Amino acid sequence: MITIADIEQAQHAWGDGIVAIAAAHRDGGDYAERARVHVETLYAYGLSEVLFKPTLAAVEQFRPTFDEAWSYFTASNGACPEDKGFAIKGWTAVRFENAGVLIHGSTAQAMGNYFFTDPEGNEVKVEYTFGYVQDESGALRINLHHSSMPAESN
Repeated sequence: MITIADIEQAQHAWGDGIVAIAAAHRDGGDYAERARVHVETLYAYGLSEVLFKPTLAAVEQFRPTFDEAWSYFTASNGACPEDKGFAIKGWTAVRFENAGVLIHGSTAQAMGNYFFTDPEGNEVKVEYTFGYVQDESGALRINLHHSSMPAESN
C-alpha cells in the first residue's frame, strides 16, 4: 500500500533530480547521463505505458517514449527538435505543494503546484498531476505526468 510519505519521498527525489541535472550542466558534468538515469529510475517506461505531457511541449505535446521524455529534460538526444532542455535552465530548488492525493493500493495520483527556483532566487509556479505505480521493489514510478503553466487571471 502506497502512503503519503511514499509520494512525498518520490516528489522529493524528482525535485532533487532536476536540481542535480541543472548543477551538472552548470558545472560541465554529464548532465545528459544524469537526466537519462532520472527518467530511467523515476518514470515507469519499460514497466507500463507512461502518459507524459510536459509543461513546455507544443509540437510534440505528448511523450510516450523514454527517448522523448529524456529529450524534454536535456534536449541532448534529438528525439524532439522543439526541446530546449527544461532541466538545464539552472534550477536551484524544486518544491511541491499537493492540493490533493488519491491512493488506490499500489497506484496513486497527486495534484497541485510545484515551484522551481531559478538562479536569481525567483520561483516559477507550475501546475502538475502525477500518477504513480509501484515497481517490483516497491519504489514509486511515474506513469502519468501532466504539467502546465497556471492560467492568467483577468
